[in-house]
Amino acid sequence: MKDDRFLIITGLSGSGKTVVSRYLEDLGYYCVDNLPAKLIPTLFQLWRRRELAIDRMALIVDIREHGFLTAFPKAWAEIRRGEEGRLIFLDASDDILVKRFSESRRPHPLARNRSVLAGVRLERRRLAGIKKLADEVIDTSQSSIVQLKETIGPRFRSRRRPPLRVLIASFGYKYGLPLDADFIFDARCLPNPFYVEDLRAKNGRSRRVREFVLGGPDGRAYLKELDRFLRFLLPLFAAEGKSRLVAAVGCTGGRHRSVALAEALKDTLQGLKYDIKVEHRDIDK
Repeated sequence: MKDDRFLIITGLSGSGKTVVSRYLEDLGYYCVDNLPAKLIPTLFQLWRRRELAIDRMALIVDIREHGFLTAFPKAWAEIRRGEEGRLIFLDASDDILVKRFSESRRPHPLARNRSVLAGVRLERRRLAGIKKLADEVIDTSQSSIVQLKETIGPRFRSRRRPPLRVLIASFGYKYGLPLDADFIFDARCLPNPFYVEDLRAKNGRSRRVREFVLGGPDGRAYLKELDRFLRFLLPLFAAEGKSRLVAAVGCTGGRHRSVALAEALKDTLQGLKYDIKVEHRDIDK
C-alpha cells in the first residue's frame, strides 16, 4: 500500500474532484487546487523534508492547466522515485458527465465551440495516458455526494484525524439568529435573572446567575435533555465526516440564560472526545 499522506487527485471534469477535495479537507488534508504541474515536484520535496509543517497534503490537478498533458507525467515520474505519493483518477460515464454539466449549467473546459458530449469524449481521449499512471481509478457514475464520501472515507480516514470541533454559542434573539448554527435551542422558557435586581448587572458566567437559571427542576431537566440530545448526535455527525458543528443557545438579550446554559453544556460535554469551545456573541451588548 502506498503512503496516503501525499495524494494527487485528477480525472475527468465533472467526476467529483471538488467533492473529494472538500471531504479530504474535513479529514485533515491540506488541499491545493489547480497547482501547475511543473511545481508539483518542488512542493512534494518541501513536504517530504517537512519544511511545510503539513502532515497530509492533497493536490487537485486536471486539464484546466495549459500544458498539463505533457507536464504532469514528468512531474509524476519525479515523485514516483520514492514510495511516498499516490495518484487517484476519478472517472464517470459519458452520459453521467453530460448530465452533471447540464444540471450545474457550467461549461465543460473543452467544449467552448462544441457540444458537452464532444468535450467529454475529447477529454477522455487526452487523459487516457494519465489514467494508466493512476494507483487507483474510482468510477463515480453511480455515486451521490454521500456515497462518494463513503467510498473515499475508508481509504483515507486517518487514525489521527482531528476531532469534531463543537462550538456552543450563546446569542440574543433581539440581535438576530446566528447564521452558521447547525442547531438552535431556545432558553427563554427558563427563569430570567434580568428581573432580579441583584442579578441584572451580572451575566451567565456568574455562579449565582447560573444557579438561578439552572438550579430549579425545569432548568436541570432542560440541561439534562440537551446534554442527552447532543451526546446522541455528535458521534453520528463525526462518523459522517463533519468537521465542525455549531450548537447555538438563545435568550432575549444573550446575556443571562443563554450564557448560563451554554457554559453548563460545555461542562457536561467536556469529557467527550471532541474539541469543545464556547462563545458568547452578545454577552457585552
